[in-house]
Amino acid sequence: MTSASPKPVAGPARRTVVAAAGAAGLAAALTACGSGDDSSNSSSVSGSSGTAGSTGGTASQDTGSGTSGSGGGDNAAAGSGTALAKTSDIPEGGGKIFKDQGVVVTQPTKGTYKAFTSKCPHAGCAVGSVANGVIVCPCHNSQFSVTDGSRKAGPATTGLTAANITVSGDEIKLA
Repeated sequence: MTSASPKPVAGPARRTVVAAAGAAGLAAALTACGSGDDSSNSSSVSGSSGTAGSTGGTASQDTGSGTSGSGGGDNAAAGSGTALAKTSDIPEGGGKIFKDQGVVVTQPTKGTYKAFTSKCPHAGCAVGSVANGVIVCPCHNSQFSVTDGSRKAGPATTGLTAANITVSGDEIKLA
Protein backbone atom coordinates (compact mmCIF):
# COMPACT_ATOMS: atom_id res chain seq x y z
CA MET A 1 0.00 0.00 0.00
CA THR A 2 1.16 3.41 -0.76
CA SER A 3 0.34 6.29 1.41
CA ALA A 4 -1.41 9.22 -0.12
CA SER A 5 0.50 12.44 -0.15
CA PRO A 6 -1.04 15.23 1.90
CA LYS A 7 -3.25 17.61 -0.01
CA PRO A 8 -2.30 21.27 0.11
CA VAL A 9 -4.39 23.17 2.62
CA ALA A 10 -6.15 26.12 1.09
CA GLY A 11 -6.26 29.37 3.08
CA PRO A 12 -9.42 31.27 3.74
CA ALA A 13 -11.34 32.49 0.74
CA ARG A 14 -10.81 36.12 -0.29
CA ARG A 15 -14.41 36.94 0.65
CA THR A 16 -13.89 35.59 4.15
CA VAL A 17 -10.77 37.73 4.65
CA VAL A 18 -12.47 40.89 3.34
CA ALA A 19 -15.60 40.27 5.45
CA ALA A 20 -13.52 39.73 8.60
CA ALA A 21 -11.52 42.92 7.98
CA GLY A 22 -14.75 44.85 7.44
CA ALA A 23 -16.28 43.46 10.63
CA ALA A 24 -13.17 44.36 12.62
CA GLY A 25 -13.25 47.90 11.23
CA LEU A 26 -16.94 48.25 12.05
CA ALA A 27 -16.38 46.99 15.59
CA ALA A 28 -13.56 49.50 16.09
CA ALA A 29 -15.72 52.35 14.75
CA LEU A 30 -18.65 51.43 17.00
CA THR A 31 -16.38 51.17 20.02
CA ALA A 32 -14.90 54.59 19.28
CA CYS A 33 -18.37 56.08 18.80
CA GLY A 34 -19.58 54.69 22.10
CA SER A 35 -16.67 56.00 24.10
CA GLY A 36 -16.21 59.42 22.51
CA ASP A 37 -17.39 61.68 25.31
CA ASP A 38 -17.26 59.27 28.22
CA SER A 39 -14.07 60.73 29.66
CA SER A 40 -15.65 64.14 30.18
CA ASN A 41 -18.78 62.69 31.73
CA SER A 42 -17.44 59.87 33.81
CA SER A 43 -18.84 61.14 37.07
CA SER A 44 -21.37 58.76 38.48
CA VAL A 45 -24.59 59.84 40.03
CA SER A 46 -24.50 58.52 43.52
CA GLY A 47 -25.56 59.44 46.95
CA SER A 48 -26.61 57.80 50.15
CA SER A 49 -29.07 55.57 48.36
CA GLY A 50 -26.95 54.19 45.55
CA THR A 51 -26.15 54.92 41.92
CA ALA A 52 -27.99 56.46 39.02
CA GLY A 53 -29.58 53.11 38.23
CA SER A 54 -31.38 53.04 41.54
CA THR A 55 -35.13 53.02 41.58
CA GLY A 56 -37.04 55.97 42.84
CA GLY A 57 -35.85 58.60 40.41
CA THR A 58 -38.58 61.11 41.10
CA ALA A 59 -39.44 63.61 43.74
CA SER A 60 -42.34 65.99 44.07
CA GLN A 61 -42.62 69.15 46.07
CA ASP A 62 -45.28 68.80 48.73
CA THR A 63 -45.68 71.94 50.81
CA GLY A 64 -42.02 71.87 51.72
CA SER A 65 -42.06 68.43 53.31
CA GLY A 66 -39.57 66.94 50.84
CA THR A 67 -41.72 63.94 50.08
CA SER A 68 -40.53 61.60 47.42
CA GLY A 69 -42.52 60.76 44.34
CA SER A 70 -43.27 57.39 42.82
CA GLY A 71 -39.86 55.87 43.53
CA GLY A 72 -40.46 53.22 46.11
CA GLY A 73 -36.81 52.83 47.23
CA ASP A 74 -35.20 54.10 50.39
CA ASN A 75 -34.93 57.86 50.19
CA ALA A 76 -32.36 60.00 51.94
CA ALA A 77 -33.41 62.23 54.79
CA ALA A 78 -34.45 65.73 53.75
CA GLY A 79 -31.20 67.23 55.05
CA SER A 80 -28.74 64.91 53.26
CA GLY A 81 -27.46 64.75 49.70
CA THR A 82 -25.70 67.10 47.32
CA ALA A 83 -27.52 70.39 46.79
CA LEU A 84 -28.21 70.95 43.10
CA ALA A 85 -30.50 73.93 42.75
CA LYS A 86 -33.44 75.93 43.99
CA THR A 87 -36.82 74.89 42.65
CA SER A 88 -37.09 78.32 41.01
CA ASP A 89 -34.00 77.47 38.89
CA ILE A 90 -35.86 74.70 37.05
CA PRO A 91 -38.31 76.04 34.43
CA GLU A 92 -41.77 74.48 34.22
CA GLY A 93 -41.94 72.21 31.14
CA GLY A 94 -38.15 72.31 30.89
CA GLY A 95 -35.12 71.56 32.96
CA LYS A 96 -31.49 72.22 33.75
CA ILE A 97 -28.38 70.11 33.10
CA PHE A 98 -25.83 69.70 35.90
CA LYS A 99 -22.71 68.58 34.03
CA ASP A 100 -20.47 68.14 37.09
CA GLN A 101 -23.01 65.84 38.78
CA GLY A 102 -23.98 64.04 35.54
CA VAL A 103 -27.72 64.69 35.93
CA VAL A 104 -30.51 66.67 34.35
CA VAL A 105 -33.39 67.89 36.54
CA THR A 106 -36.76 68.66 34.97
CA GLN A 107 -40.08 70.13 36.06
CA PRO A 108 -42.65 68.53 33.73
CA THR A 109 -45.57 70.12 35.57
CA LYS A 110 -45.67 72.85 38.20
CA GLY A 111 -44.18 71.57 41.45
CA THR A 112 -43.16 68.12 40.12
CA TYR A 113 -39.42 67.51 39.73
CA LYS A 114 -37.69 64.59 38.00
CA ALA A 115 -34.03 63.71 37.53
CA PHE A 116 -32.19 61.56 34.99
CA THR A 117 -28.59 60.78 34.15
CA SER A 118 -27.28 63.20 31.54
CA LYS A 119 -25.52 60.44 29.56
CA CYS A 120 -27.29 59.48 26.33
CA PRO A 121 -27.77 55.70 26.10
CA HIS A 122 -27.02 55.75 22.36
CA ALA A 123 -23.37 56.83 22.21
CA GLY A 124 -22.59 58.07 25.71
CA CYS A 125 -22.63 61.78 24.88
CA ALA A 126 -23.86 64.27 27.46
CA VAL A 127 -27.28 65.72 26.72
CA GLY A 128 -27.02 69.33 25.67
CA SER A 129 -30.35 71.10 26.12
CA VAL A 130 -33.83 70.92 27.58
CA ALA A 131 -36.67 72.70 25.80
CA ASN A 132 -40.25 72.18 24.64
CA GLY A 133 -40.76 69.12 26.82
CA VAL A 134 -37.71 67.20 25.58
CA ILE A 135 -34.12 66.62 26.63
CA VAL A 136 -31.89 66.68 23.53
CA CYS A 137 -28.56 64.95 22.91
CA PRO A 138 -26.47 67.05 20.50
CA CYS A 139 -24.42 64.13 19.12
CA HIS A 140 -27.10 62.35 17.10
CA ASN A 141 -30.28 64.26 18.06
CA SER A 142 -31.80 61.65 20.35
CA GLN A 143 -34.67 63.19 22.31
CA PHE A 144 -36.09 62.18 25.66
CA SER A 145 -39.24 63.10 27.60
CA VAL A 146 -38.86 65.56 30.50
CA THR A 147 -41.67 63.64 32.25
CA ASP A 148 -40.13 60.18 32.47
CA GLY A 149 -36.88 60.18 30.46
CA SER A 150 -38.35 57.88 27.81
CA ARG A 151 -37.05 57.97 24.24
CA LYS A 152 -39.02 60.30 21.98
CA ALA A 153 -36.86 60.39 18.81
CA GLY A 154 -33.43 59.65 17.41
CA PRO A 155 -31.14 56.65 17.28
CA ALA A 156 -31.24 55.90 21.02
CA THR A 157 -33.25 52.74 21.64
CA THR A 158 -33.83 53.30 25.36
CA GLY A 159 -34.57 56.26 27.59
CA LEU A 160 -32.46 58.07 30.14
CA THR A 161 -31.88 56.39 33.50
CA ALA A 162 -33.72 57.90 36.47
CA ALA A 163 -31.64 59.53 39.21
CA ASN A 164 -32.70 60.03 42.83
CA ILE A 165 -33.44 63.53 44.08
CA THR A 166 -35.23 65.00 47.06
CA VAL A 167 -37.08 68.29 47.25
CA SER A 168 -37.21 70.04 50.60
CA GLY A 169 -38.82 73.46 50.66
CA ASP A 170 -37.23 75.25 47.71
CA GLU A 171 -34.08 73.12 47.52
CA ILE A 172 -33.40 70.18 45.19
CA LYS A 173 -30.72 67.69 46.29
CA LEU A 174 -29.25 64.49 44.89
CA ALA A 175 -30.42 61.73 47.20
